Amino acid sequence: MRFSHLPKSEDPPMQTVPQSVEKSHSSAPDRPTSVDFTRVRALSTDLARSLSDADATAQSMPDASPAKWHLAHTSWFFEQFIILPTLGETAQFDPAFRFLFNSYYDTVGERHARDKRGLLTRPSLETILAYRQHIDAHMRHLLQTPGAIDTSLLSLGLSHEQQHQELLLTDILHLFAQNPLMPSFAKPAASMDPLPPGLVATWASFEGGIVTIGHDAPDFCFDCELPPHDVIVRPFLLANRCVTNGEWRAFIEDGAYQNPALWLSDGFAHAQRAGWAAPQYWRMRDTEWWTMTLHGPQPVRDEFPVAHVSYYEADAFARWAGARLPTEQEWEHAAGRVPVRGNFLNLDWLAPKAQSPGRDCRPAGMFGDVWEWTASPFTPYPGFQAAKGAVGEYNGKFMSGQMVLRGGSCVTPPDHIRPTYRNFFAPAKRWQFSGLRLAKDL
Repeated sequence: MRFSHLPKSEDPPMQTVPQSVEKSHSSAPDRPTSVDFTRVRALSTDLARSLSDADATAQSMPDASPAKWHLAHTSWFFEQFIILPTLGETAQFDPAFRFLFNSYYDTVGERHARDKRGLLTRPSLETILAYRQHIDAHMRHLLQTPGAIDTSLLSLGLSHEQQHQELLLTDILHLFAQNPLMPSFAKPAASMDPLPPGLVATWASFEGGIVTIGHDAPDFCFDCELPPHDVIVRPFLLANRCVTNGEWRAFIEDGAYQNPALWLSDGFAHAQRAGWAAPQYWRMRDTEWWTMTLHGPQPVRDEFPVAHVSYYEADAFARWAGARLPTEQEWEHAAGRVPVRGNFLNLDWLAPKAQSPGRDCRPAGMFGDVWEWTASPFTPYPGFQAAKGAVGEYNGKFMSGQMVLRGGSCVTPPDHIRPTYRNFFAPAKRWQFSGLRLAKDL
C-alpha cells in the first residue's frame, strides 16, 4: 500500500474508544449577557485593528468578502432583526445600509451584488466603525431593559458574528495571498518552533448501533442541528488524527492529481480546469514546499494537519489511501465522546498544530485545527423546520449542493463550536481551513 503512514485495513492497530464517556457540549451560554455581547463585538473590531482602509475594502474573489463588509453586515444583523423592530426607524444609522449590507435575506429586500462588495470604497472603514459603535450603544440600552430582547435572536446574532470572525480571517488570508509581497496579518508566535515529531496514525474502533444525532441540550444551536433523531451507524474505524502535510506530499508525489481513477468525475474535471496540483497556497520554492499563512509565507510542516483542500481532493486522497471519509453521523458519534477542546482562534497562532493523541484511546484534534470534510451532503434532518420570517433563510435555503464539515478550525472562536455543529461548503471550495480525517468500515 502506497500510504505507509496509516495501518493497512487487514491488520489495523485498533483502539476501542470508551463507550461510557458522557457526551459533551459547547460552553457557550444559554442566555447571553451584555458581557457576552461586548466580548464578541470587541473581538471583531480587534481582528480588523491592523487593517488599513484599503486592506478592509479589497475583495479577492466573489466567494470572499471585504473585512469592512463583515464588520458592517454583522452590525446590520443586530440592527435589522433586533433594534429596528424594537426601537423603530429612528434608531437606524443610515437607510442605505439596509441595501448595502444585506447578505442573502430576500425577505428583507434587495441587496448589493455579492461579487461587487469590493467596489464599496465608500462608506469608509472609519464610518463602518462608527456604525458599529452606534449599534453597540443601542444594543447596550436594550440589554439593560428587561424583556426588550428575544434571547434566541441575541444568541443567533452573536453566533452569526462569530461565524463572520472566522470568515474575516480566511478572506484576509486569501486577499493577502494574491499580493506579490505576501504580507502577514499577524506576527508569528515565538512558540512556533520547535515542533514535536509527526505521529504515526492509528485507528480508533467504534461500535455500531442506533445512536442519537443532533442537538439535544438546552443551550443554543443553529436550526440545521435540529431535531435530534436516531440513526443506524455500522461499526467503523476512525483515524486518531487528521491527515498531515507529509502524507499529502506523498499523495502529490505519487501523481494522484493526474490520476482520474481516484477522483469523482466532477472533481477531476474541476481540478484539471483549475490546474490544481497541491493544496491552496502551496508553492514550490526551489525544492521545498511553502505555504501562505496569516503569518506570511512559511515552510510546509510535515507534521501539521493539511489545510485548504476541497471535498473533491479529500475524497480522492481517501480513495488513494485505501480508506474513505467518515459520514457526519460517524463523526458526531465519535466526537460526542471527547471534550470540546482544541486549537481554536488565538491571535498568537492562527494555524493548525501537530496533533498528539493521548493514551486514552480517543482521537485527537476532533475540534480545532482544521474543519474536517465528511462524506455527507448538507440536507435537512428528519423533521427539520426553518424558523418563520427572514431568519428562516439562515440555513435551510442552502441545503442543496453542499457538503458537511465538522469540528471547527484554528480560526474558529473557542466557544462557538460543539459536537453537533454542521458547517457546509460546496465541494470545490478550499480557501477555508478545511482538511480531513480518514475512516474505514470495521
